[in-house]
Amino acid sequence: MTDHAQSLWKETSRERVETPVLNGEVTVDLAVIGGGYTGCSAALNAAQAGASVCLLDAREIGHGGSGRNVGLVNAGLWLPPEDIRAHLGRGPADRLIDLLAAAPAEVFRLIETHGIDCEAVRNGTLHLAHSPSGLRDLETRRAQLCAAGAPVQLLPAEETARRTGSAAFHGALFDPRAGTIQPLAYVQGLARAAAAAGAHIHAQSPVLELRHDGDLWHLRTPRGSVRTRALIQATNAYHTGLAATAQNYVPVYYFQHATAPLAEDLRASILPGGEGCWDTGLIMTSFRMDQAGRLVIGAMGDLGHAGSFAHRGWIRRKLAEIFPALAGQPLDQGWHGRIAMTSDHIPKIVRIGPNALSAHGYSGRGIGPGTVFGRMMAESLLNDDPARLPLPVSDEHRESWTGVRRAFFETGAALTHLVKARL
Repeated sequence: MTDHAQSLWKETSRERVETPVLNGEVTVDLAVIGGGYTGCSAALNAAQAGASVCLLDAREIGHGGSGRNVGLVNAGLWLPPEDIRAHLGRGPADRLIDLLAAAPAEVFRLIETHGIDCEAVRNGTLHLAHSPSGLRDLETRRAQLCAAGAPVQLLPAEETARRTGSAAFHGALFDPRAGTIQPLAYVQGLARAAAAAGAHIHAQSPVLELRHDGDLWHLRTPRGSVRTRALIQATNAYHTGLAATAQNYVPVYYFQHATAPLAEDLRASILPGGEGCWDTGLIMTSFRMDQAGRLVIGAMGDLGHAGSFAHRGWIRRKLAEIFPALAGQPLDQGWHGRIAMTSDHIPKIVRIGPNALSAHGYSGRGIGPGTVFGRMMAESLLNDDPARLPLPVSDEHRESWTGVRRAFFETGAALTHLVKARL
């Protein structure tokens, strides 16, 4: 069986952090379950604030979506501002919009401060109009984002073609605040920085039991245990076990393939400015260039699903459609990750017990929001101040028909890719 966690990012990450298995008993101010962006950001912030911290991951740092995504460091959420206000109300929405507008700056500042070797390029991103209706959507987004103070620009088709090296798009929304990173290297760098600040980072240490007794939480792992006053659960779409604290979401898969490093003439003509890209298609396509000159292209779909042959056939056709010069270019890598999607596409912070919070549901926007949410959750718990959270906390979050909706997304993606691969 193919291991779809064996990604290009795992092969090329230059960041390393020591993550021994937890052995024995420890007592800390803050325990964190999950070694993705949220968990590692929380551990780093708490350790820098002088708190004792223990982070536990059932697998490896970045094993989940943090180590398998596209690597686009976007500002804001997937939703335009007015949709966020419709769900949260103007006050909470505007606060969240402002916080996440600054998320890329926080990510790149952490990279610089801690010397994280993650191929960071802050040359903006391009949201590409795949059709005339897509361009109209971008026009609406531009108006709303500009009204919220975002320095975005709507580019005509000619300028879009110049920046991408492709004539396949009707225009693009350029966001100069954003950029790209090697996503696994970034999260591993956060973990390394947290460990250097004094946090105890333990991989291969799944939490088998979680209970609250008196003033403390008790976490049991196969070879150790943790006692803590405050707890953050940051497992998102890779929660395993502990059904009582599992959060509801719709699991959506996103897969990627990468070419071999391209010849210099091709590299010079495709994304010469180094932007990261995704389009307005209902079954979204993304592409970007890595530091070695590989084109990484992806879309919604599960490579472990019975319909994966449709995804593989489509990706080759799509590559040639966008960049005719790459027709027949071999694809050396293939991997997928799981996204925790919420029905309103807004992340959730849930109170799972006394002094304990869980965050999930970034809906494909995990890098910036995860970094910000982790920091602010740690600040809130260590200072006993709910006002420091990025959005109001809830006591529970429910999603309906999650299995049916997951099948709907995967079947829709497979059928779309099957049809388009044969056109």
